[in-house]
Amino acid sequence: MSTFNVPTRDQVSENNQAIFDNLNKALGFVPNLYATYAHSDTALENYLNFSNAKTSLSAKEKEVVNLAVSEVNNCIYCLSAHTAIGKMNGFTDAQILELRDGEASFNIKLDALARLAKNVTENRGRTDAEVLENFFNAGYTKGNLIDVISLVGDKTISNYIHSTTQIPVDFPVAQPLEGQLV
Repeated sequence: MSTFNVPTRDQVSENNQAIFDNLNKALGFVPNLYATYAHSDTALENYLNFSNAKTSLSAKEKEVVNLAVSEVNNCIYCLSAHTAIGKMNGFTDAQILELRDGEASFNIKLDALARLAKNVTENRGRTDAEVLENFFNAGYTKGNLIDVISLVGDKTISNYIHSTTQIPVDFPVAQPLEGQLV
């Protein structure tokens, strides 16, 4: 199998170099996964535009989806990154583990969201009617549903890129859920 390097600033296109500079300013570093997108002259910019687009979901709700999807897709890179981001959004370690498992006993609305994100991902969009009804009963709208499905796609792209490239995780590595191997 081919191995993938994490490209440095001088190994990417001029457009990607500017994006690297912006990421460095905003985050203090360029995450390895973002750098890996830069193997393409266009994918990093396209992904960041999609990922940072307006949504009806709050930052906290986005992390619920990111954690549930990344767990289903078994992506240690995204689980690690979104564990860190989840903590920055106020989730505890125990809550993050629940969210990764597609649940949120600590919040009824987030529980419906986590269950939906897990179900959509596991069933490749063939969402169970009961899970969908629970989502709407929790107060979410059809617009929220479309935004969740878009976010599932967004996160799945990153999950697949890491699963294929196996680039190094540059966040504190997320621990496996009890009884699972990552």
